[in-house]
Amino acid sequence: MTLRTGFATALCCAIFFGATFLATSALAQPPSANEMPSVIQVPAEAQASPHFDATAATNAYLAQIPPDKTARSDAYFEGGYWMILWDFLYGVVVALLLLNLRWSARMRDLSERVTRFKPVHTFVYWLQYLILTSILFFPGTVYEDYFREHKYGLATQTFGPWMGDQMKELAVNAVLGGLLAMLLFGVVRRLPRTWWIWGAAVTIVFLIFTVLISPVYIVPIFNKVTRLDNPKIVDPILSMARANGIPAKDVYEIDASRQSTRMSANVSGFANTMRITLNDNLLRRGSPEEIQAVMGHEMGHYVMNHVYKLIMSFSIVIVLAFVYLRWSLDWTLQRWGEKWQIRGVGDTAVLPLVLLLVAIFGFVTTPVFNSLIRTQEYEADMYGLNTNRQPDGFAQAAIHLGEYRKMNPGPIEEWIFFDHPSGRNRIYAAMRWKAENLKLFTVEQQSAESSTPTPPAPPASVGKK
Repeated sequence: MTLRTGFATALCCAIFFGATFLATSALAQPPSANEMPSVIQVPAEAQASPHFDATAATNAYLAQIPPDKTARSDAYFEGGYWMILWDFLYGVVVALLLLNLRWSARMRDLSERVTRFKPVHTFVYWLQYLILTSILFFPGTVYEDYFREHKYGLATQTFGPWMGDQMKELAVNAVLGGLLAMLLFGVVRRLPRTWWIWGAAVTIVFLIFTVLISPVYIVPIFNKVTRLDNPKIVDPILSMARANGIPAKDVYEIDASRQSTRMSANVSGFANTMRITLNDNLLRRGSPEEIQAVMGHEMGHYVMNHVYKLIMSFSIVIVLAFVYLRWSLDWTLQRWGEKWQIRGVGDTAVLPLVLLLVAIFGFVTTPVFNSLIRTQEYEADMYGLNTNRQPDGFAQAAIHLGEYRKMNPGPIEEWIFFDHPSGRNRIYAAMRWKAENLKLFTVEQQSAESSTPTPPAPPASVGKK
């Protein structure tokens, strides 16, 4: 099979599946959004009292979630476990096809006919690889990211705008991925003995660079970011930021509702690129207490330097990955390199093999990555509670996030698959915090009661016989 034939076959398959999906969706009624109740009342068990119990308060909050919503979010999240497995297995199949059918070697040969200048040669190969794999993965992508999201009421885009975002993502990947490929292959060619050390260093620097530019240069490609001017929302957030030493002068809103119903916020970037951003779903559906709880959590990430710590943690993982790559590439190429027509580690045709080995490494270490992130999320939860003192707003936020996250998983399930604490654990942490700070809420209740006018006392004769 020639490369041209392979392209044509893959493209026909993609068009066939896409047309089938579109025809099916055109006949179906769009599902309603899987929205949890937007107004969460503080249940009686969660009211401050001398008999307050964190477990009872947690159960009372969870009892407010309609059973059908719980079943739907559980089905969505648990289905994601299978998506992880099928995506991995399909990626393995695609990589082996590119290697065994020598498509990768043919793409390299075509790149060399275009230019002998190695950086441009690498970029031309990357463009071929990206386009071909995007076509091969298109049926799965359109199901997983479009139809499945609509099935569970989590997406708002029609197919045209969604496809437009996919094209934007393809362009971003072409530029950033091509830049990283040129850098890494340049390192391998110049430093054939120590490439794995310098390759890890280049990857870490590139990771930092991407995090740095993302809020200002990448996010606006997909969404409109505007300055938020509502003082009822902005003033408490900026006050909280100043109190926690965060140098923010503005709060920004992002129009996430054009793509999704998910609620989120973040404090992202470095130095002058740092931004406090809320999405419009949170602004539309969240109570003031919930918004403050969410922003306290996000500020916790910033104040505790979680971005830097996560980069350090990921840097260790990246170094280990390159050590594993050095050994596994040598071993694999000795056995099958000639069959695949790969000349060595510095040959661009090796890319599918590199990404296959990295996929295996990532699949096996998924619980490690999730645990690193989940630990930081829990720390930010605690920081936010101590900062904004809104445990009930935090419980409401956890319930809203339960629209697409399983609320009550088992401990092993949570360790493997969750990159955030589960909804139950987050609500329990908030109620436990409230139990240890009841005096804050009893004082507020007493203040509210003392500000209420006292009715006049009845005449002394009333009630006497």
